[in-house]
Amino acid sequence: MNLSEIKDLMSQFDESSLREFSFKQDGNELRFSKNERQDIPVSAQASAVSELAHHAVDASELKMASALDQAELRSAQTAEGDLVESPLVGVAYLSPTPEKAKFVSVGDSVKKGQTLMIIEAMKVMNEVPAPRDGVVVDILVANEDVVEYGQGLVRIK
Repeated sequence: MNLSEIKDLMSQFDESSLREFSFKQDGNELRFSKNERQDIPVSAQASAVSELAHHAVDASELKMASALDQAELRSAQTAEGDLVESPLVGVAYLSPTPEKAKFVSVGDSVKKGQTLMIIEAMKVMNEVPAPRDGVVVDILVANEDVVEYGQGLVRIK
């Protein structure tokens, strides 16, 4: 995939309503996200974009970026409470309909089996149940975020 094809994909992604997008081809992977990340300084983002504009991205660079994402995930998992992971890839919904209240909020007590959120995959709504009794200490995704298999959704203490 050449730089102009990558730029075209980025442009189409920017104009879409998607929050995240990933593309794999011949061992290479591209990931785009509109989700805000506060831990990356703007100057670092600008230098990364500048670097992409001047150099072709090869598989080793993509693998290194993936390893960094995995390291961030491991450090997040050491936070307090048990992590509830996504059982599938799809779109996360924090409430049953846009007009209704969220299933759970930070600080809510939950019972084992209580619905924490819904993940839509192929037009099927899949409930994500609480694995145990506890208190919600963190909700790690926003409404309508695209989630990956095994991604942290909620932390229960």
